[in-house]
Amino acid sequence: MKPVDNKKKKAYARAGVDVDLGNLVKRRIQARVKSTHGPEVLGKIGGFGGLFAPNFSGMREPVLVASVDSVGTKLKVAFALDRHDTVGADMVNHCVNDIAVLGARPLFFLDYIGAAKLEPRVFAELLSGLTKGCKQAGCALIGGETAQLPGMYRKGEYDLAGCIVGVVERSRMIDGSKIKPGDVVLGLPSNGLHTNGYSLARRILFETMRLSPASKIAGLKHSLGTELLRVHRNYQPLLAQLPAGTIHGLAHITGGGLIDNPPRVLPKDCDAVIQTKSWRVPAIFEYLQRRGKVDPTEMYQVFNMGIGMVAMVAEKNAEVTARRLKAKRIGRIERGRGRTRLVF
Repeated sequence: MKPVDNKKKKAYARAGVDVDLGNLVKRRIQARVKSTHGPEVLGKIGGFGGLFAPNFSGMREPVLVASVDSVGTKLKVAFALDRHDTVGADMVNHCVNDIAVLGARPLFFLDYIGAAKLEPRVFAELLSGLTKGCKQAGCALIGGETAQLPGMYRKGEYDLAGCIVGVVERSRMIDGSKIKPGDVVLGLPSNGLHTNGYSLARRILFETMRLSPASKIAGLKHSLGTELLRVHRNYQPLLAQLPAGTIHGLAHITGGGLIDNPPRVLPKDCDAVIQTKSWRVPAIFEYLQRRGKVDPTEMYQVFNMGIGMVAMVAEKNAEVTARRLKAKRIGRIERGRGRTRLVF
């Protein structure tokens, strides 16, 4: 029998895919990922599928809620700063909020990371953000996929996506059906751009204005890069504290802004009338509008403008709910055609 030629075994690595490096990097994540696990998680990390044995005792009719998303071109800012410890939490929090609008609590999360080549330091930073977001959300990170795809990505760049599964009692689902004229619209403050509008923001800031991530802008406490990497807020813990039935409808203000997201939960005969002067728009959005010469209405369709989640509640519950959510009264529900009306 001929001896094995080790050089032939490494042909895949010469083609750009280092399997040994991938295995080494994945082995290093075991302890970090396990820190997000509870007794519901079965098996070990690295299998062909994640195992989760939910305990639905105490629930009469549990309904699973799933969502998948990414962080979009916010990753370009992470690449520019060579800082990767925040975008994982961004993705987890974004997904948690997407199912929280239905009243769901998160159960488990899976991620996908694709890159031309796995960089151990970058991978470790990404996992630190993912696990931090999952731990804070009470969500188990039970698996994922890491792909080395030479020729698909530029050097030093990667893609990041994730899928979440949560659960809600069917009788407590928030589907917008209880929204009615006279309800109050509450706005929960965002933490900057969150994960939307970065293609336009980067064009204005880095191409038109020729700024750098280290640039300082009047009204901002931090550098531009730090401002743009502020982590997407997770609203689910606050929302979960409210008594059942308090919220008639919720809208996560992501792509589409305040114009396109509330109509996703509005009845066909109701409009959300938003008073844009009822809260102070953060400086970063004012700068983008002014320097980018963006139409005001478009700003409210591209960016969250300082409101990351809206809640529709009965007038009688508005004051106490606003206080508990640390939210502002930003509008009312009126008879209409299922759309948002902005009042400037």
